[in-house]
Amino acid sequence: MKNIDRRQFIKEMGMISGGVLLATSPWFSAFSDQKKTVGSKARIAIIGPGSRGQLLLSFLAKNPKVEIVAIADIYQPSIDAALKIAPKAKVYKNYKSLLEDKNIDAVVISTPLDKHYQMVMDAFDAGKHVFCEKSIAYSLEHTYTIYQKYLSSKKIFFVGQQRLFDPRYIHAIQMVHSGEFGDISGFRTFWHRNNDWRRPVPSANMDEYINWRLYKAHSKGIMTELACHQLQIGTWAMREIPNKVMGHGAITFWKEKREVYDNVSCIYVFDNGVKMNYDSVLSNKFYGLEEQILCHKGTIEPEKSKYYYEEIPPAPAFLQMVNDVENAMFGAIPFAGTSWVPETANTNNGHYLLDKKPESDGTSLMLEAFAEAVITQKQPALIAEEGYYATALSLLGHQAMEEERVLIFPDEFKLDYLNHKKTSSKV
Repeated sequence: MKNIDRRQFIKEMGMISGGVLLATSPWFSAFSDQKKTVGSKARIAIIGPGSRGQLLLSFLAKNPKVEIVAIADIYQPSIDAALKIAPKAKVYKNYKSLLEDKNIDAVVISTPLDKHYQMVMDAFDAGKHVFCEKSIAYSLEHTYTIYQKYLSSKKIFFVGQQRLFDPRYIHAIQMVHSGEFGDISGFRTFWHRNNDWRRPVPSANMDEYINWRLYKAHSKGIMTELACHQLQIGTWAMREIPNKVMGHGAITFWKEKREVYDNVSCIYVFDNGVKMNYDSVLSNKFYGLEEQILCHKGTIEPEKSKYYYEEIPPAPAFLQMVNDVENAMFGAIPFAGTSWVPETANTNNGHYLLDKKPESDGTSLMLEAFAEAVITQKQPALIAEEGYYATALSLLGHQAMEEERVLIFPDEFKLDYLNHKKTSSKV
């Protein structure tokens, strides 16, 4: 599969002219005025240019419609690395001083999870447009408060859910919504790694600062760092949220200086009984990551950019003959059921979702859309809501594991996108 340029993708998929995929991905409306914004600049600053922040910064630096005005961090190595990408950026050690800079239109927040809430709230209060890395906040209450603040601020709000802008996922969800694969039967989502998530530190007293993902005071581990990406696929495909969650988490392998789980499993249940399973093991990477959308007529694996129909061509003649012989041999032996047909996975090579491979996982397009929205000051539909629910479901899953009980999605934290009342579970 050859690479597909992101601008080529927008053009070919008909986004600019209001193509059919806008029904699946309404946030692409951010590109509707792309020609009109030529020559304009979004003046953007980044708070927290660590490893993820530097990646975001590298994409922003390539965008001719973006001027990177400032950076803020208290860790000098991160500042030094960021300045190599954006050498003209003004440096702040205090993010609140950065927010006072009238030369900044928008901020990108890429800091530890426990810092998101206050920084996002302060940014809106300062009149800035906001891009916040996932998850939005450390608690469900803070997540909801941020969403309400976004509504009252009238500012642009993006959340770092890059799958929303990944061509593979967009095409997969469009096919699901078109009815190509029939009704959705379930979801199997997983993200397996084989590392302890630990990074080297210059001194022992810096461990909690550098390895914040491993400490409960700063993170909720797998659920808020990984699961938030994958759970969002279920709400996107179903156009609603699951109302029930249960799960179990444990520290089974990586036990040194670790407070968050390295092994989790959750089950999310939609009102019609469809279940979304989420699993993550950090001590085995064989199966990697994937979201498998299981439908009555087919299966989609967007990360692999593949889909598979349930009905496949008959087996080659020789293999069919072997199967006939085996069936004849066992035909006289009584088995439960009407026939002896082992329910094993079929050999099915499937089909590619795209003829060409995207150049990134959607991060570059997501940041381009944010810049466009900042310039036009038009919030794309549903992108804030998708980010909200991705965080909320991650937090509920973590809570269900911590409390070892089944949780129901609280009505007071559900959103209605049309009138902003707390009465709907529809996405």
